[in-house]
Amino acid sequence: MILALDVGNTNIKIALAKNDSIIVSWRLSSKQSRTADEFGMELLNLIKHNGCSIEDIEGVIISSVVPSLNYTIVHAITYYIGLKPIIVSSEIKTGITIKYNPASSLGADRIANAVGAYYTYGAPCIVIDLGTATTCGVVNANGEFIGGCIAPGIITSAEALSAKAAKLPLVELVRPEKAIADDTIQNVQSGMIIGFRGLVREIVKEFKNELNDTNVKVIATGGLTELIQDDNLIDVLDRALTLKGLIKLYDLNK
Repeated sequence: MILALDVGNTNIKIALAKNDSIIVSWRLSSKQSRTADEFGMELLNLIKHNGCSIEDIEGVIISSVVPSLNYTIVHAITYYIGLKPIIVSSEIKTGITIKYNPASSLGADRIANAVGAYYTYGAPCIVIDLGTATTCGVVNANGEFIGGCIAPGIITSAEALSAKAAKLPLVELVRPEKAIADDTIQNVQSGMIIGFRGLVREIVKEFKNELNDTNVKVIATGGLTELIQDDNLIDVLDRALTLKGLIKLYDLNK
């Protein structure tokens, strides 16, 4: 089995995979205060709870966009699992060509997303990840990651709006019943959800125009993707895309 971890700003996504298929997955909060021992014990409990054994784990791979957590997690994996993890970066084998300037500045999560999309759904493709940040990446028909864009995430924007506007509350992010909302909470929901759907739609439109390729597939991932899902905008919704990319990256580098 392979243990894959995607360390994000809000959550740590974890999966056990066998024969390139995810058996089980979990999410833990990205708490900065958690010690290596605490994380290691939580991980062991999750693995054992699902009837698995650490002796069955043959390899570990980690992507992280939170440098301050890297030492804690790597130390926990090394001590409690007994394996040295592969750390995702532009310097490992990816199976795609990274045309980013400089390549070392490309986030590990974006690498995993691009690899997951390329090997699962083919190219050319546009990958949208709606998390703490909204990231968009493009893999062209030649299997080259050629760039993309970064924007604030939906939750990040909602929190900033509430923090800066004294009379606007922090609301639950759900699809609004209608665009022309008649109360403050639904006004914020309409602006956030419909507004971000428009943001993604415009980005996809511009990307497709620049690619000049009618066969581009749009793949979306991230915990908030369902909020903006539109069959005319997103071709594939795959919340496990990053983890699938990590499993493929492990295969390429084991």
